[in-house]
Amino acid sequence: MAINVGRILIGKPLETKELPHQAINRPIGLAVFASDALSSSAYATEEILIILALAGGGAAIFAHSIPIAIAISILLAIVTLSYRQTIYAYPNGGGAYIVARDNLGEAPAQVAGAALLTDYILTVAVSISAGVAQITSAFPDLLQYRVHIAVGVIIMMTIVNLRGVKESGRIFAVPTYFFLSVMFLTLSIGAYRYLTGTLPEIDPATVKSVHFGTTGVLTLFLLLRAFSSGCTALTGIEAISNGITAFKQPRSHNAAVTLIWMSSILIILFVGITLLAHQIAAIPSEEETIISQIGRAVYGDNSILHLLTLAGTALILLMAANTSYADFPRLAALHAGDGFLPRQLTFRGSRLVFSWGIMALAVCASLLVIVFNARTTALIPLYAVGVFLSFTVSQAGMVVRMRKISKLKPGEVVKGMETELVYDPHWRRKMFVSALGSVCTGVVMVVFAVTKFMHGAWFIVMLIPILVLIFFRIHHHYKRVAAELSAENAQPLMQRSIQSVILVDNVHAETIRLVNFARSMGHPWHAIHVATNPERVDEVLMKWQERIGEGELKLIDSPYRLLAEPVQEYIEGLLAKYPDTFIHVIMGHLQMETFWEQILHQNSALIFNLALSRLDRVIVTQVPYQIHHHEDVPTAANVEPATTLAYAKVETGEVQ
Repeated sequence: MAINVGRILIGKPLETKELPHQAINRPIGLAVFASDALSSSAYATEEILIILALAGGGAAIFAHSIPIAIAISILLAIVTLSYRQTIYAYPNGGGAYIVARDNLGEAPAQVAGAALLTDYILTVAVSISAGVAQITSAFPDLLQYRVHIAVGVIIMMTIVNLRGVKESGRIFAVPTYFFLSVMFLTLSIGAYRYLTGTLPEIDPATVKSVHFGTTGVLTLFLLLRAFSSGCTALTGIEAISNGITAFKQPRSHNAAVTLIWMSSILIILFVGITLLAHQIAAIPSEEETIISQIGRAVYGDNSILHLLTLAGTALILLMAANTSYADFPRLAALHAGDGFLPRQLTFRGSRLVFSWGIMALAVCASLLVIVFNARTTALIPLYAVGVFLSFTVSQAGMVVRMRKISKLKPGEVVKGMETELVYDPHWRRKMFVSALGSVCTGVVMVVFAVTKFMHGAWFIVMLIPILVLIFFRIHHHYKRVAAELSAENAQPLMQRSIQSVILVDNVHAETIRLVNFARSMGHPWHAIHVATNPERVDEVLMKWQERIGEGELKLIDSPYRLLAEPVQEYIEGLLAKYPDTFIHVIMGHLQMETFWEQILHQNSALIFNLALSRLDRVIVTQVPYQIHHHEDVPTAANVEPATTLAYAKVETGEVQ
């Protein structure tokens, strides 16, 4: 019995009617959609300290990390409240893309979509690279293999996500809640040891620090740069609003509750880690993470709980990519459904997930990991511009929506593009929250783009407009195709004659099948042979007379040994000769049982298809001839007399 590797890795196919049963509850939803946001607490503090270290000055400079963390937490709370409104306003999901399309127009929607799609790819690369950094902190000998480990994790996560959202959520819930358990335990014990005066500071001699500045002066530019680096803690906040349809009913309520859970936990972790890092005098390092230093100070170097802290952090960082695996395919499917990305992205695989989107995400993220050598600090500058752009566009769209609602009368309902507009007496408060959030995230986006521009943000600033241009080119293509296929442009129904043309390379069993197929159609037919080898012409003609004995075999000269071009010229001549006739081109194709056998043959059918399919009134039929390892050769009892000799020559090996 053959082993179906795909079935073992991905699972048995699910029927379409099973789609509603793939919905997830709030605890699983937290694991699926919040792992990205929660994992950012593991490196956001470190990114702040790395930038502050550029000013030098030691602990006095690092103390600024606390007010920066508090400011970021306030911004996080504002964005959370704004996205909570979005969840209730757009219960079918789509996040910034749908909000922008509904309220701001197609171009802003594509900008938001391009920003989010880019961010999801970067999320996979950044989170997995950061997770590998936690592993190499515990096992420094693995540092040279960090790219291999990261790509291996991407492959593993791709396979798990191809199994379906519900199943992948259950699998990834374990590391998510394990991380939360060990981090809350670490923060609690760290706070206790600080209050009792037993919390030690990190010995600088034990840490290979990043490059420190010597001025000891913290400029406004450096402070803004540190703030923008720490704002990576906000990435992932929008994920739940994009994936509302994955939740069980009532979807909006369950998604909104999960969003509040996620943001509350994230603020506690982020501020707690920043405070604890300051108390132990943690030092930013390329070789040991801040989380590792906290675990070392709280539990002791290489103690069981220290290693469990690193393990939990590494797991959540690796699993954080699951948020992108949940949201990227859904968002890509929305774009594709609107005609701005290839339609294939709307297709659900055997496990009811958008398989093409999952594979595209995996390939793009793997390339980033390889190019940037799985270094988190190198990837961070590319990271947050896109997500803050989408924040800004989404919340600006909600402001426009509230303005529309403000013009309605109590009880009035107006049908919108995506949802119904209903008068809301609290529209002023909601519009203020969205406006404040839009302004704040817009300022952060500009700060991030300016302060990180020379460190890699320029690439994203250029990439997003290019992606939007590509989206609209794809959209115009689909519109043009739709216009061509419209009934108004269709030709009237008519009866046309058909001329069949058989392409013959040699005369053997496959050729006889082609002739039998052409004869069964009941239309006039003839065959053509492209004479790329003049020495074989007489032999082919002789075989045609011996084995076929009917019809006409025409020779087409090809002094330059071309195949497709002479056939195309010949067919064009027939089209001119028979202006009201369909030309039916019949060609053979040897079909082998394995891929490795198939590549040993010419496989020229693709070349002819490409050349002839562009011609009007030309229909190409490819007739496969299956070659089996133990196929019995047909006898004269069940074939026409003209074919018996051909089969005999096949068996004796005469046929070329």
